[in-house]
Amino acid sequence: MNESLLRELVPEVIGVLRRRGADFPSAEDAAQEALIRALETWPDDPPRDPKGWLVTVAWRRFVDGARAETSRRRREHVVEASPPAGPAPATDDTLWLYFLCAHPSLPRNAAAALTLRAVGGLTTRQIAAAYLVPEATMAQRISRAKRRLTGVPLDRPGDLGTVLRVLYLVFNEGYGGNVDLTAEAIRLTRQLAASTDEPEVAGLLALMLLHQARRASRTGPGGRLIPLGEQDRSLWDSGSIAEGVTILQAALARDRLGEYQAQAAIAALHADAPSADETDWVQIVEWYDELVRLTDSPVVRLNRAVAVGEADGARTGLAALADLDPALPRYTAVSAYLHERLGDVDRAAALYAEAARAATSVPERDHLTREAARVRSMR
Repeated sequence: MNESLLRELVPEVIGVLRRRGADFPSAEDAAQEALIRALETWPDDPPRDPKGWLVTVAWRRFVDGARAETSRRRREHVVEASPPAGPAPATDDTLWLYFLCAHPSLPRNAAAALTLRAVGGLTTRQIAAAYLVPEATMAQRISRAKRRLTGVPLDRPGDLGTVLRVLYLVFNEGYGGNVDLTAEAIRLTRQLAASTDEPEVAGLLALMLLHQARRASRTGPGGRLIPLGEQDRSLWDSGSIAEGVTILQAALARDRLGEYQAQAAIAALHADAPSADETDWVQIVEWYDELVRLTDSPVVRLNRAVAVGEADGARTGLAALADLDPALPRYTAVSAYLHERLGDVDRAAALYAEAARAATSVPERDHLTREAARVRSMR
């Protein structure tokens, strides 16, 4: 069974049901029922027309549900007036679903889950496993999101920025269970890039590819974190790097710079360096300056302080850091790194230990604890 094809057909099935009169929550539920049936039956009895099979099963599921509602007469009128189930025209509803699932009224985690289900074609169980939460918890999250979208008018274009933030959130969730969310985010972003001519979509796809290219080198045995400067660059995926750079260059040529293009440019400069010592930190600082102009994000300013410390010296980096709120995530770890670069090992060791105590994940805590021990041994 081609599970990838099956998942790609789900947005089309939802679109068909919508055009036949189903509201979005009902159409999405019916498509999911059809998807689960397909996963159960197709391995033994694959249909000749996969899309037609899914549409037929989903439409019957919708009809059954519509008849059970208290507004039975009105909905049965919709059912009776609609064309019979069967092969549907090849209309692409994916872009419409992106904007609906990433509606600004939804919390981002809920929007991400709904996007994975309606656009990605994943089951609730798969999404729950990927996010490492119980299936019932994920089902409630998706149900609440769909209820919030009930009756939402679709008479205006959706917010592309929200869609991109949701896709980036999915990518940054990483991977777990049976579904690799980073790979899924890349697949969905490819779909979006094929549907719209916006350079920021290409920028996000390039950024994902460039980050994904380093995946094999980011962790060691037991999930141990490996910092960028210590990664084995021979493990980097040169094909993904080349594709990401090509996509980025085409996007930048459009001269409509956005934050994802700028982030991708920084990632490309890291990918282009044969070694950590040969990294073009001066140009990276320039791209961070662009990102600050575009976003004025404290997190961007924090990362810029690291780049400034590499390009212009640790003292200058600490001066840039001094303008930021010490409560920022990673602030203490960055301060520790820059103090170590300055040669103040006692202060660096204390800061690494403080950062380890505040770490939000076990791999991060263990990494910072090792850094504190390493610096103490330099006394």
